[in-house]
Amino acid sequence: MLAKAAKHVLSRPTTLRLHFRGSINADRRWGKALVSRSATTSAIQPASVDDRDLIAFFDYPQAPQKVTTPTGLFGHRALTTPAAFNALADSTLRRAQLLTERVLRARESRDELFKVVKNLDRLSDMLCGVIDLAELLRNAHPDPVWVQTADDVYEKLCEFMNVLNTNVGLYEVLGTVLRDREIVKSLSSEAYQTALIFWRDFEKSGIHLPPAQRDRFVSLSTEILVLGRQFLNEAAAPRPPARIRFSELQGVKDLGMGARLRLQAQVTKRDLLVYPGSLQAQMIMRSAPAEEPRRKLYMAANSSTYEQIETLERLLRARGELARLVGRESYAHMVLADKMAKSPENVRLFLDALMDRTRPYARRALRTLSMRKQADLKTPPFPIIQPWDRDYYCPPEPPSPPVSLPPLTLGTVFMALSRLFRSLFGVSLRISEPSLGEVWHRDVRKLEVIDEQRGLLGSIYADLFARSGKPGGAAHYTVRCSRRTDDDDEEGDMIYSDEHLRAAVQLSRDFEEERRVQNRCRGVTLQLPMVVLLCEFLRPTTGRGPAVLGWHEVFTLFHEMGHAMHSMIGQTEYQNVSGTRCATDFVELPSILMEHFLSSSAILSLFDRDSTSSVRYSLIHHEDPCCSIDTHTQILLAMLDQIYHSPSVLTPQFDSTETLATLHEARSLIPYVAGTSWQTQFGHLFGYGATYYSYLFDRAIASRVWRRLFRHDPLNRDMGERYMQEVLRHGGGKDAWKMVGALLDSLQLANGDAGAMAEVGKWRIEDDIAVPGRH
Repeated sequence: MLAKAAKHVLSRPTTLRLHFRGSINADRRWGKALVSRSATTSAIQPASVDDRDLIAFFDYPQAPQKVTTPTGLFGHRALTTPAAFNALADSTLRRAQLLTERVLRARESRDELFKVVKNLDRLSDMLCGVIDLAELLRNAHPDPVWVQTADDVYEKLCEFMNVLNTNVGLYEVLGTVLRDREIVKSLSSEAYQTALIFWRDFEKSGIHLPPAQRDRFVSLSTEILVLGRQFLNEAAAPRPPARIRFSELQGVKDLGMGARLRLQAQVTKRDLLVYPGSLQAQMIMRSAPAEEPRRKLYMAANSSTYEQIETLERLLRARGELARLVGRESYAHMVLADKMAKSPENVRLFLDALMDRTRPYARRALRTLSMRKQADLKTPPFPIIQPWDRDYYCPPEPPSPPVSLPPLTLGTVFMALSRLFRSLFGVSLRISEPSLGEVWHRDVRKLEVIDEQRGLLGSIYADLFARSGKPGGAAHYTVRCSRRTDDDDEEGDMIYSDEHLRAAVQLSRDFEEERRVQNRCRGVTLQLPMVVLLCEFLRPTTGRGPAVLGWHEVFTLFHEMGHAMHSMIGQTEYQNVSGTRCATDFVELPSILMEHFLSSSAILSLFDRDSTSSVRYSLIHHEDPCCSIDTHTQILLAMLDQIYHSPSVLTPQFDSTETLATLHEARSLIPYVAGTSWQTQFGHLFGYGATYYSYLFDRAIASRVWRRLFRHDPLNRDMGERYMQEVLRHGGGKDAWKMVGALLDSLQLANGDAGAMAEVGKWRIEDDIAVPGRH
């Protein structure tokens, strides 16, 4: 409840494969850009000195740090050693205990009751400030001693947080506040939203249950955590190899690896053992004309042991029982109550509408693949497309820009991002030289985010280059959230403390004090947000030169910077609703919207440091029909997620494989294959249980926002201001439906009811530019 540990690490469902381009339509001219004058649009502002400085800052190896006053991680003077981090954790625990005791005494004073929501948010921030830092360090720090200490700190503070989550006294005090009309009336909308978040999270923790049931709740929660980790480990476990005969590889199109495999089989006179997911398996699925080797690999890749299936079903049953324990019909009903969807019934309306919108496009794409298969195998008309045909008749190609572009270096992309943000929001990026000891690796670059009126908004630490031991993929970490601090009344925490206790908590107080700034516009003091971006781009070297990004990596950076700007602009007075701390089915909207900007020629011109021309080019894209097949598949997975978290999991006859087969039979366009059980590899069932629909939902909204606000004039400042004022600045402090409704000028959406969910489902997702795998 009080600290949403690790929820700041934004991850999202990943599609099963890359998007595919240009593999169906024979008319290749649709893949080219046609040059023409378009409607009058906003002028392109010239690149500033700060913009241009970003190029060299990211494109060349960092020079040795100048001699500066040494500091600790993120500029905190105390964080110079792992032992110091542990000492900070201990100091924070003592301080959190004092603040907890103050909240528990609040009913003794009416003045203190008015401060309860503020103090609970302070308590949450106090813990999150250390927990979130520990989460980052245990994933990014190269020193194993730091990593181990971060693990220890994380576990220690999360244990205390779990105690708070079941503190009946805190729950009762908050109940007193929410029942007091005078106090509720005094709360700002942000404060009231924060209070409701605390209340719901308390009740999700089973705190209102009788002692025996509460003990059972704790037991089930622990069981779910253990089963979830086991499920994830088993989902990532290698599947058994497929046995491929030499004769089955005849005619393989790949003349490199394919020829080597055929030669190996011919020389050894043995069948090849090919593991699912390997490069050899990927080559066979794309290049083998014979169906049999592809079928064998598909079957192997989608196999499960009895134990793997049992782990998943035990996890689903435990979740169902947990929901029943707190009076909910199902786990989905419990999880969705505070989301935009509100209920599984509304999710079903959205998914049904989206499937109805998508199915005709997916059918046409499959018909085209069937015609290819017919021509290839000389069969009667329209043979069935099997799951193992997908990659062969629509082979994956790496994403590419809509027009020919020069190589895009990392620094060039950051320059373009800064120019885009300045055009839309009056916000730009400025390089900042970190002090000695401020960053955890020499590759980390620091940026300041500057608002043209308010000045410094916060800091972005960019850890973007691959290195040994660093986790793969891309992620956005919120290390510190924004919140108002000038009305904290910290001295009220210390009323019953002696000098020894004051000394013990001083380290924690100093830790918070270092990240505050006076807000020029609002006349209050705010804690500045700090975020970290983790990617795995190629490191620049003197010999090789700058890091040149592939087009999918450019999308990755735009996506992650969408999250970062949400954190920077969404500076609320309460940290529990700041920036990306919002509903799961809303949080990806800003990052997905950022991807759409890369479909505009005006934005592509920002990669040229010398461009100032407002001449526009209309880009006519070849829309890959295979994307509709992928979207249809994602809808099916979201439906499966809902069924797996419905009341049916508690029935004696529940069978996850049979459920998968039944869903495919009823809704899929590609037949289910008996003997397969892919669900044991559906890892997002743990982290995104009952919310897998969220990414599709945000894709639909982002597509509509792009078309309505930005497609015809993507650098329009008025539209940027509107988006910033209606959405970004509120973080999670305002009802997400009201934000979207105001942005799109729709009363129907602002109501946020079942009709709104169905309406969003009717919007076709038009983002074939999207690239999977980012968080």
